[in-house]
Amino acid sequence: MFITLEGIEGSGKTTALPHLVDLMERRGHPCQVTREPGGTPFGQRLRSILLDPESGAIDPAAELLLYCADRVQHIRAVIQPALDAGRTVVCDRYMDATLAYQGGARGLGLDLIRAMHRLAVPSLVPDVTFLFDLEPRIGLARAWAAVEDGQRHQRESRFEAEALAFHEAVRENYLALARAETERFVIIDASAAPEAVVRQLVAALEARLPALSAGTPL
Repeated sequence: MFITLEGIEGSGKTTALPHLVDLMERRGHPCQVTREPGGTPFGQRLRSILLDPESGAIDPAAELLLYCADRVQHIRAVIQPALDAGRTVVCDRYMDATLAYQGGARGLGLDLIRAMHRLAVPSLVPDVTFLFDLEPRIGLARAWAAVEDGQRHQRESRFEAEALAFHEAVRENYLALARAETERFVIIDASAAPEAVVRQLVAALEARLPALSAGTPL
């Protein structure tokens, strides 16, 4: 099975991810944990470009192509082999991030991105996507606080430096994707306290595990 976590900067998805993995493995589902960008050695080098503020203003089309290159390698080298081996893949960001950020907030359009991916990568849709949703002002405050106290690296803060309007557009695009695919998305109230966020995540996953385990549509 293939599980993805999505959300704006500072939404807490990366913090909650280990709790999801722990539940899955206790229920007998060995997990391959990965992320985008950076799930392969090649992708890690792309990540260092894409997230580094010193990269400056990357043209949106160039940014999109770098994310697509990361995903092609990631699917073929990590995600698909793990799924073929019977492992559950838990991925921090995937295709929906590209749609929300580059397609929506950067203005490149969802149709272009979907068409590019059909040409470059196999049709691989997550079984379930957890969207950690909160107001961008809160998320950015959390993200910058994490940078200041050393939990996040300053050299991975290029997107945090974007204007608030950009992050608001990302959030709205995420929510639009969730409304369009209600059978796949689960929205988590990420404005709650961390322990409450984890409880939401665990409850939602427990509710879906029978269907996930059986390989039936969600």
